[in-house]
Amino acid sequence: MTGTKTNDFQDMLPMMANKLGGDGLIRELCNGFQLLMDREKRVITFESLKKNSAILGLQNLRDDELMSMLREGDLNGDGVLDQMEFCVLMFRLSPELMEESEDLLELALQQEFKTNPTREEQLCS
Repeated sequence: MTGTKTNDFQDMLPMMANKLGGDGLIRELCNGFQLLMDREKRVITFESLKKNSAILGLQNLRDDELMSMLREGDLNGDGVLDQMEFCVLMFRLSPELMEESEDLLELALQQEFKTNPTREEQLCS
């Protein structure tokens, strides 16, 4: 996606994460999903995205850009975004937040290996 609207959003997601914490951020992402989804189908369709995109300041995006967003987030190939796909897409659109998540995962894995030695480490000690 191009345009400054996406860049503005990318810059806001890490700030939201810091302010709201993990649970708060997930709640806000769920709220965003609810705003954009088709009420009957309970997923984000091209039509619902186009109709509701102004809520997120995306009213200037062209149809092909909206379709590109859907395609990028559509992990299972059904042409729509379910709630999980939407949340994953929002994280992927925020490189800074993804980097922070990777750092936290790496730290957690390091701590796990320190407290729970691998079988090889147990055999060697």
